[in-house]
Amino acid sequence: MTQRLHTGRVLVVEGKYDAARLARLTDAMILLTGGFAVFSDKKRQRLLKQLARHNGLILLTDSDKAGFQIRTYITNLVGAEHVVQAYIPALPGKEKRKAAPGKEGLLGVEGVPDEVVLRSLREALGPEADQPAPPKEGRAVTYADLYDWGLSGTAGAAERKYRLLGALGLPPRLSKKEMLEVFNRLYTFEQLDDLLRRLEEPET
Repeated sequence: MTQRLHTGRVLVVEGKYDAARLARLTDAMILLTGGFAVFSDKKRQRLLKQLARHNGLILLTDSDKAGFQIRTYITNLVGAEHVVQAYIPALPGKEKRKAAPGKEGLLGVEGVPDEVVLRSLREALGPEADQPAPPKEGRAVTYADLYDWGLSGTAGAAERKYRLLGALGLPPRLSKKEMLEVFNRLYTFEQLDDLLRRLEEPET
């Protein structure tokens, strides 16, 4: 059985299939660039900068030209001192879900064997590999808190979620899992609880 990689850094990948694949291999927080969408998404750029300062990033993009363009852009955006670069080899082939290979005929992150991906991550992290994130002060935000705050599973949850994410300057389309992980990386329970109470107060 493959041993999962533990790290406190945030793992940045290009797309949802990469993220789904990596979630089986590591307990790292995984954040998507949405491909080239990150070039124009100001809120996702801001989030990447915040997470880079707080936790540091691991960049794992495809080995084609587009992957390197995204890698270079994010490195310059957040500062190279906050980034660890992990590379997959340029292996010819196509992913099973695709009818035809990509433009350069190379496997993306989602198609490279598990042991190759894990080796690239461990080599990039060096002595940091398998060191979990340091414990956070105060209690963690949970899925139950999202429900209690009316951000999930209740009437009007989507509107309240967008309001809160907007007030925090975060991307509005964060999934529930991404939202919970971002909250636990960047804020305390008390900070979020206080902000939500203020957002719910009627305007005078």
